[in-house]
Amino acid sequence: MKYFLKRILESAVSLIIISFFSFAVIQLAPGDVSSMYINQDMTQEEIQATIEKLGLDKSIPEQYFAWAKMAVKGDFGVSMINHRPVGQQIMEKFPSTILLMGVSLVVSLGLAIVLGLVAGLKKNTFIDRIINFFTYLGISVPAFWLGMVLIVVFSLKLNMLPSSGMHTVGNKSFIDLVQHLILPTLTLSVGNLAVFTKYIRSNTITQLDEEYVVTAISKGTSRTKVLFRHVFKNCLLPIITLVGMNLSSLVVGSFIIESIFGWPGLGTLGMTAITSRDYTMIMAYTMFSGTLYVLGNLLADVLYSVVDPRIKLGSR
Repeated sequence: MKYFLKRILESAVSLIIISFFSFAVIQLAPGDVSSMYINQDMTQEEIQATIEKLGLDKSIPEQYFAWAKMAVKGDFGVSMINHRPVGQQIMEKFPSTILLMGVSLVVSLGLAIVLGLVAGLKKNTFIDRIINFFTYLGISVPAFWLGMVLIVVFSLKLNMLPSSGMHTVGNKSFIDLVQHLILPTLTLSVGNLAVFTKYIRSNTITQLDEEYVVTAISKGTSRTKVLFRHVFKNCLLPIITLVGMNLSSLVVGSFIIESIFGWPGLGTLGMTAITSRDYTMIMAYTMFSGTLYVLGNLLADVLYSVVDPRIKLGSR
C-alpha cells in the first residue's frame, strides 16, 4: 500500500509541475493575449470588461491558481479562435485519437511479442538477422516520411486505400473505417513495433540462459513450451513500462500522423491551435498530454508490481 501511495503522490507532484509549464505557454507567448478577444469596435469600457473577464488584470500567481482551479474541474477556458469551450472540443476529438492509438498499440505489441520471442529463440540465425534488420529499419525511418510514402504507393499509385479522413463522405460503414485506419495505423505502429521487438528479443535471450529454463529443458520440456509458459511472462516486465511511457508519445506522435492523413483527432486539433496561435487550446493540449504521460507511467508501475511482487518488496 505504501508503494502505491508513494507513486500516487509522485504523480500528483508531476501533474502540478506540468500545470506550471502549461500555464507558462500563454505567459511566454509573444504579443498581448487580450488582443485575440478585442476588436476595434469595442469601447474602452468593453475592453476593460473583457480583460477583467479573462482575469488578465490580476497578477500572474492569481491567474495561475484561477486557471488551475478551473482546469481541475475540466474547464480549460474558451478557444481564442472559434470561442467554443476548449474541453468540449478535446472530448469531441479524443475518441478518434484513442481509436487510432489503441489499434496502433495493439498491432505493434501483438506483432512485437511474436517477432521478439522468435528472434530470441533463434538467436544469431538467418531469421534473427532478418527480424533485426527490419527493427533497425523501423527505428531509423521517420514516421512522417513513411506516411507520405505509403500515401503515394497505396493511395495514388495503386489506388487501394484512402489517403485521408476517417470516413468516405456518405459512407459510415465499419469496413470503410478499417480501410481509413490501415495507413495511419501502420505508420504509427512501425516505430513502436521495432522498439518493442528489440526489448523482447533481448529479454528472451537473457531469460533462456537462466537456471529455471535450463532445468525445465533438461527435464524434457520443449523450448517452445518453456518460451511461452515461463519466459514470456518475464519478458513482459520492460514492455509494460514502455507501453505506459508510450501513451503520451502516441498522442504527440499523432500530431504529425493525423495531419498527414487528415485524421480528425487531437493531433489535428493541436496542430490547428499552433498555426492559429490558439493559446488556450495549446495550454489544454499540453496539460492533457502530460496527464496521459503521468497516468501511463502510474499504470505501468501498478502493473509492474502486480506482475513482479519484488517491486513492492524492494520499496520496503
